[in-house]
Amino acid sequence: MNRLFRISIGAAGLASLLLALGCTNLDENPPSLITPGNFFRNPQEVQAGLAGVYAQLRTIAPEGGIYDVSEITTDEEVVPTRGSDWYDNGQWIDLHNMTWTPTSAATANFFNGVWNNPYQGVANTNLFLAAIQNASIPGKAALIAEARVLRAYYYYVLMDFFGGVAIDTSTQPALSARNTRREVFDFIEAQLLAARPDLPATRPSSESGRVTQGVVDAILANMYLNAGVFTKDGAAGGISGTSYNSCTGVAVTGGDACTQAIVRATNLINSGNYRLADSFPQNFRADNANSPENIFVVKYIAADGLGMYIVQAVLHYSQFNPTPWNGFAVLAQTYQTFDPADKRRRVVLQGPQVNLDPQSASFNQPVNDRAGNPLVFTESIPDIHSATEGQGPRIYKWPADPAHVQQNNGNDYALFRLGEMYLIKAEAELESGNAAAALVDLNALRARTDPVAAPLAAADRQTILNERLFELLGEGKRRQDLIRFGGYTGRDDSGSGLAGGKAAQGDFHVLMPIPQAQIDANPKLVQNPGY
Repeated sequence: MNRLFRISIGAAGLASLLLALGCTNLDENPPSLITPGNFFRNPQEVQAGLAGVYAQLRTIAPEGGIYDVSEITTDEEVVPTRGSDWYDNGQWIDLHNMTWTPTSAATANFFNGVWNNPYQGVANTNLFLAAIQNASIPGKAALIAEARVLRAYYYYVLMDFFGGVAIDTSTQPALSARNTRREVFDFIEAQLLAARPDLPATRPSSESGRVTQGVVDAILANMYLNAGVFTKDGAAGGISGTSYNSCTGVAVTGGDACTQAIVRATNLINSGNYRLADSFPQNFRADNANSPENIFVVKYIAADGLGMYIVQAVLHYSQFNPTPWNGFAVLAQTYQTFDPADKRRRVVLQGPQVNLDPQSASFNQPVNDRAGNPLVFTESIPDIHSATEGQGPRIYKWPADPAHVQQNNGNDYALFRLGEMYLIKAEAELESGNAAAALVDLNALRARTDPVAAPLAAADRQTILNERLFELLGEGKRRQDLIRFGGYTGRDDSGSGLAGGKAAQGDFHVLMPIPQAQIDANPKLVQNPGY
């Protein structure tokens, strides 16, 4: 991949411009002499500017708070307090237990970022699009389309977590009221459909990670599957917290949302540009840039400040160098849902543990906890407020890079991959009344070259929800899935035996609260119902 797309932000001068523009309080002009009218004078400057638009994708991957909210608010993962570690003013328990308010610890430490980071991506895109208008460069239409897709994706993230938000395509400072969620949905859809014809179907490996027509199809397939949720302004607007929210009967461009989800997923499956990886682990290793399943990924390299470091949050203090943080753990009930024969369960560490640093002389050798006892990850956590350092299984889906530099690993993070498209297609087919076709797709996914599990005998909603868990565990998809299936707000941790864990909460929690700091900065914003 071109180095310009690996850097955290583009050229230093552009970084000062992009980072100076706030995401909510837009009443100040950026303190920079660089303007959209005078910056882009050659293709190199355009690419540097586009790198700044891509940079915000890292806030959606495991190193950003958006990933934490997608995982820790669900039944997949929990961050218990371990002695003096991981209490952090109660933010992790507030997040997992859905006890948040517009001013609580989870909001201050997570939801502010979930709001600000995508809006920073929007602001970066608006500046890029304004600056490129007067530039005379080859491939201009494709570059504009690429940026519009990225902006649409940042709005997709905002729509997912907050519902209706303010749509702003201008570089001029303004305080705007919220659009409805349906208006945001329609804006995103229109931007994606308009951009698609100007994008390439594929890119060379040197441009891995850049937007293609397949990225558009993947985002649309997901949006259409979730249309029963994404077109409604929270529980008060019609989202059910206790039953399935179907895409059937929701009107989108081209017809019914379920039908269009099938169309977009089928496009990707039959395009010839993607195929299921021969083995499931190929999608996550340090060389996963070569996975044929990749559709839309966040790029990483094993270099200082440029790598993925999810291993730090997951592994025990003795399993890697530099010392991990020993935090994120899997809930017992979720781990127990897996068939032990399903190879996809192998991404979860449970039982006696070993050194997982491939650069260590004791790699794959047993390790001890800090008291000198053999390290064992237990199947359950008895108390969210008082866990020992070995309690709880761990998701180790992205294994350490043999070439890692400190905590920086070169594993890419897939926002969308082909395996999920089989699941989207199967679910939409089931909702459209074709359970037989859904079963074919589910079993096709299980029967990759190195099969992960035995064929299923039938397809129903619970089967599909479970299959999404088995395939996508730890990939930031569970929150959307539980909301769509009506199991997000009402779930509790009793099945995992976790004292002090989540109890059923009000259905208004399907949307996050707008942080009070954002409302204070922009009085035109109206808080989501229930908060």
